[in-house]
Amino acid sequence: MKPIQLFLAFVLSIFLVACDAKEKSTSNSETPTSVEESAQAETTKTVDKATKIIEETIQSHGGELYDEANYQFVFRDKTYRFKNDGNSYVYEVESTKDGKIIRDVLDNGKFSRTINNKSVELSEKNTTSAIGAVNSVIYFATLPHKLKDTSVNTSFVEETTIKNQTYNVIKVTFSQEGGGEDFEDEYHYWINKTTKKVDYLAYNYQVNGGGVRFRSAYNVRVVDGITFQDYINYKAPVGTPLKELPALYEKGKLKELSKIETQQIINLKQ
Repeated sequence: MKPIQLFLAFVLSIFLVACDAKEKSTSNSETPTSVEESAQAETTKTVDKATKIIEETIQSHGGELYDEANYQFVFRDKTYRFKNDGNSYVYEVESTKDGKIIRDVLDNGKFSRTINNKSVELSEKNTTSAIGAVNSVIYFATLPHKLKDTSVNTSFVEETTIKNQTYNVIKVTFSQEGGGEDFEDEYHYWINKTTKKVDYLAYNYQVNGGGVRFRSAYNVRVVDGITFQDYINYKAPVGTPLKELPALYEKGKLKELSKIETQQIINLKQ
């Protein structure tokens, strides 16, 4: 081979090696990006699916009617009222003890108590407990309305079957800011794929040694466009994964604790 041919062959070999190295470099640099983008897309898809399911469920239970709702009901001999006005709200609970009328009011997060129409001061601990009590009752009575709050974190878990009905399972946790004193609790909601209703829910809690509960809805009724339903409340051993509760429920292995019943429901706007 002539010198000039050797020179050209050498240059060509250098060029091919350089191109090959560049191609590998480009391929290696793009692979993680593609993986990251794929993971991000999958996460977004999961979050969007949970959000969509929650939105459909809220619509099925009452939708925009919750935003201007003003109702009263009785729960365990106490009278509760909730009045919503967009992002504003007033929750009340009234009870009688030893001939005295006790009235607690939670007005956009500001708590007050009166006994026989006279204002009384509570300790910080008792105030926190009273706020939690009224919040908890109205939260469950108006499910799934509060699942759209900014402190709520939702994710899609799976599809499953309970008693030959198919359900979307949504996991709910709470941010510490705005999540209340029980922000560490975890919830699962089993939403009927056909009716879009919450047929079952479960949660675990950490206070007082912790616990696991499973609730089955019954006595479903619609009062002026908003769905109210009662629940049978079951107990499971502490530490039982929430995903396992439906199977235990179908096998009759959960202990019934109580019934959660909202009675004498009145639409105060009528």
